[in-house]
Order: sequence, then structure tokens, then C-alpha cells
Amino acid sequence: MTIRSKIGLAALAVACATGYAIAGLSGSGITAPIQVAQARTAAPEFAGLGQWFNSEPLTMQKLRGKVVMVDFWTYGCINCVRTLPYVTKLHEKYKDKGLVIVGIHTPEFPFERSASNVEAALKRHGIAYPVAQDNNFGTWRAYSNQYWPAQYIVDRNGQIVYTHAGEGAYEEMDRLIGKLLNATS
Repeated sequence: MTIRSKIGLAALAVACATGYAIAGLSGSGITAPIQVAQARTAAPEFAGLGQWFNSEPLTMQKLRGKVVMVDFWTYGCINCVRTLPYVTKLHEKYKDKGLVIVGIHTPEFPFERSASNVEAALKRHGIAYPVAQDNNFGTWRAYSNQYWPAQYIVDRNGQIVYTHAGEGAYEEMDRLIGKLLNATS
């Protein structure tokens, strides 16, 4: 495990513990901190991406008017792999209603930089939504992301309205996406 990974895991543990302590949720079965954005911020543009799978290159500007989930993951991360069935289910449920999921595959280990390995993982997990390789961490840095996995939900106006790090909160994300898709702007 790299030093960066160890620091990231330590930061996630501190964030989880802090969130549990503040909310009084210790022992409640909640597995990761959930954060609804207090002040909406504009979703950063995708930056420094390499190969795209299942799509031509996308931009946040071109996605304006859609609800977007930006999902940071890497195929070698067990926590990421555990989220994929839920993210794929959201894609299937809402793809024809205006949701676009964009997977940002940001490698933790050198072997995860291989396009053929990423493509094999997409097939293995049945991922049909757009995924881009972020081997140089350009989009990762643009979003100030720190965790695998992490989801950012963006409303039709291009504003980040929800963030989540780690596993869980699938029903909450489903409800929020449904609400955003049914809202008129």
C-alpha cells in the first residue's frame, strides 16, 4: 500500500469517526459519511482525462440540463467494486429519464493505468455508462477528491448538490436522483 493510500485511508477513518461523533451515530449501522452540499458549487469541468469507454468524450458544459453522477473509482479497490452493482442499477433505472453517470477511473496502483485492464473490468462488471481514465488525477484534483469510491451528484444547472465517500447511502442517492429528475428548472 502506498503512503498516499495510507494517508487517504487514515483521513477517511478520521472523517467517518468525526461524522459519527457529531451526528451521534456510533453503532447505528451507517457505513460512511453522507454530505448534502450546504452551499451549492459549480461542478468542475473534467480535466486531463485519457481514454473514454462507452462514450465519446463528455464535458460538464455539454451535460448541462441533465442530472449527473460523477463516480470516482478504480477496479482494484474492493470498496469501489462493491458499489458498482448499485451505480449500475441507478444507471439502468434513470438513464432514459435524464441521468448521466460518468465513471472517473482514477488508478491507485500502476497496473490500473492499463486501458485494456479497465476495459476488461467494465465488461466483468457490466458497466455500460461512460467511463474515462484519469491516470494523471486531473479530474480528481479538479473535484478536490480524496477517496475511492466517491460520488458527486450534479443538478441540471451544473451545481454539485450532494457528495458521498465510501460504500452505502444507495437509497438516499436513489431518492435524491429521482427528486432532481422530477424537478422542473
